[in-house]
Amino acid sequence: MSVLKRNNVHVQGSGRPMVFVHGFGCDQNMWRLLAPHFAESHKVILLDLVGLGNSDLSAYEPKKYATLHGYADDVLEVLDATCPGEQAIFVGHSVSAMIGLLADVKAPNRFAGHAMIGPSPSYINDGDYVGGFERQDIEGLLEALESNYLGWSSNMAPAIMGAPDQPELGEELTNSFCRTDPEIAKQFARVTFLSDHRADLPLLKTPALILQCSDDMLAPLVVGEYLHRTLPNSTLRIIENVGHCPHLSAPGASVAAIQEFLDAL
Repeated sequence: MSVLKRNNVHVQGSGRPMVFVHGFGCDQNMWRLLAPHFAESHKVILLDLVGLGNSDLSAYEPKKYATLHGYADDVLEVLDATCPGEQAIFVGHSVSAMIGLLADVKAPNRFAGHAMIGPSPSYINDGDYVGGFERQDIEGLLEALESNYLGWSSNMAPAIMGAPDQPELGEELTNSFCRTDPEIAKQFARVTFLSDHRADLPLLKTPALILQCSDDMLAPLVVGEYLHRTLPNSTLRIIENVGHCPHLSAPGASVAAIQEFLDAL
């Protein structure tokens, strides 16, 4: 199967490659307010993670995607097909920030920088580490998702989006969640919310921008600060914004922060 078909890959513009990878329950359309800006000076590579968006659902293998490493392998294959031999900028939202980190650790010379939007290496509080949730909270969230995925999506998506002054964005995220195959969504949610990649953070030597919202229910400020302390080469930028998706709810501030990071590379 073609990698480009498998991941529904689209390429825009020319220049240094930038690959944009969406978060849980989303697809490449979530980058529509950012990608055109960067396509003016970069080769923008858009994809759908396998199992989401318009990816080839027949390529979804529960065993392969039981960890984030399966997605990281896919990203490297997409880059080999679209920009062989070139260093790329990885732009990852939420869980995909860790997918990008894992891809970099696997192929350390493949990336020139990472823009991590709302990243978290672990959502679960553990000793001195504050991830934002107790383990029983996450288990309860997953149980609710597994028992009634559509109901869970209708309740959770607007809360995750935030942006109380832009209710249409919460509606868009709800619809995106509801379009996802429930069985795939259930597995990806477990992989997302139960993964712990804190031990991988010191392995990322590539420059990284941590783009954090001032009020984010999934990735609180303390998580961004932890990442900034732990990543060897990072910059922390905080956007005044409510929610977990500033690339949709605060696109201007997101573009400015990423552009400033790129200019400094």
